[in-house]
Amino acid sequence: MQTTIRATRRKFLSIVGAGALVLGSGSLALAGDAQDQMVEKAKFTITDLAAKPDMEQFRRLLAVSKGVIVFPQVLKAGFFLGGAGGGGVLLGRDEAGNWSSPAFYKMGQGSIGLQFGAQVNELVLVIMTEKGLQAIINNQVKLGGDLSAAVGPVGTTLGASTTTNLKADVFSFAISKGLFIGASVEGSVLTSNAEANQSYYGQPVTSQQIVIERTVSNAQADGLKTALTAAEAK
Repeated sequence: MQTTIRATRRKFLSIVGAGALVLGSGSLALAGDAQDQMVEKAKFTITDLAAKPDMEQFRRLLAVSKGVIVFPQVLKAGFFLGGAGGGGVLLGRDEAGNWSSPAFYKMGQGSIGLQFGAQVNELVLVIMTEKGLQAIINNQVKLGGDLSAAVGPVGTTLGASTTTNLKADVFSFAISKGLFIGASVEGSVLTSNAEANQSYYGQPVTSQQIVIERTVSNAQADGLKTALTAAEAK
């Protein structure tokens, strides 16, 4: 009797263990899928933003930028006390204009002031300086604090040769859905997402290795790179 009970118990535990292994593998697969989906959504964000008639300045700035961070979805909501957050990808451009593979980032923001409503943004931060790109890669940075940030110029004549006179490390462009009064990227904190990087590339890897050294790549991001190249104003 005892032998039968022990045998049944061992069989039960082996089944539970196998189930846990399957669930664990499923969680890893889902994590990888999440990064694939974010990169794919980032591609559509770039394509949609570049296609808008009033986004000529976005296209011009992108063509002479040092890098870009694409947040396919940033949720912002508040009533006097506001907050925002979302996940995105950072890509850098080399001297030949080639885009790197994406490094994953998180953005968080808290603010106090006269603001209300709810809004979902597709947000693109165009990085104009080496200082800006390296600061984002090296550290947790605060827009408007560590780096100067500005809303992307729209509706003005801006040639690529004049962009160095704009004196901002980062310009922001957004596709907004909903109403929000007092929305701004100032005060937003950008932080590298090491777990997402590992899930996407299958090994621990830093933003420096992905964006600057380019020691890893993922062919799944080729569509996003192509969209960025196509979006640049020539």
